[in-house]
Amino acid sequence: MEYLTTYPKTISFLDGLKHKINVDSKEGVEQLHVVVKKNFEDLMKIFSEEGFTKVKFEHKQPDQIGNGLNLKLKKPWEMHVRMVDLKKGLIGIHAEVEVSRDYLQHLFSQRTPVVYEVEEILKKYQIEYTLWHDKVKKSVSSIVDNYKVKLDNPALPVFAWKPMLFVIGTIGAFYAWKYFDTIF
Repeated sequence: MEYLTTYPKTISFLDGLKHKINVDSKEGVEQLHVVVKKNFEDLMKIFSEEGFTKVKFEHKQPDQIGNGLNLKLKKPWEMHVRMVDLKKGLIGIHAEVEVSRDYLQHLFSQRTPVVYEVEEILKKYQIEYTLWHDKVKKSVSSIVDNYKVKLDNPALPVFAWKPMLFVIGTIGAFYAWKYFDTIF
C-alpha cells in the first residue's frame, strides 16, 4: 500500500512573512517541528496509549530525549517519533513516516516528515502546541497551502529481516554441526 499524506507547503509567521517549504532531492522536505510545553513522561504515556512502542535501535538526534517511538501503520509503513529538548520547558516532536524497521528496505527507502498526524493526537488529548521552523527560527502562525505527499511501496517486495536471521542461523548451525561431526 502506498502512504498518502499532506504536508505544509506555504506557511506564514507571526510577523506576516510567508515562506515556502523547500523540497530537495538530496535533503528531502524541510522539517517543521511540533512544539509542546509538556513534560516528557506525560508525552510518553500519551503516545503509548495511542499504540506507539519504544524503538530499540535508532540513530539518535542531537538533544534527543530518551528513545524514539514508532507506530505500525498499514503494511509496510510506520511512524517514527522523536522528542528533543528545546530548553525553557519546551519539547520538540519530530515525526516521519517510513518503511517499518521490521523490513530490510527500511535502510534505503524513502521517508517523509509529518505534522498533521501528530497534531491529531495532541488535539485528542487537548494539548496546546505550535509549529516551529528550525532553520528560520520562528513559530508558524498559519499554513497557507499543503503539498500532497505520496510514498510509494518499495519496488521490491518487503523482506522481513528477523525470519531471515533465523533461517541463516539454522543453516549455519547445520553446517557447523556437519563440520564438527567430521572433525571429531
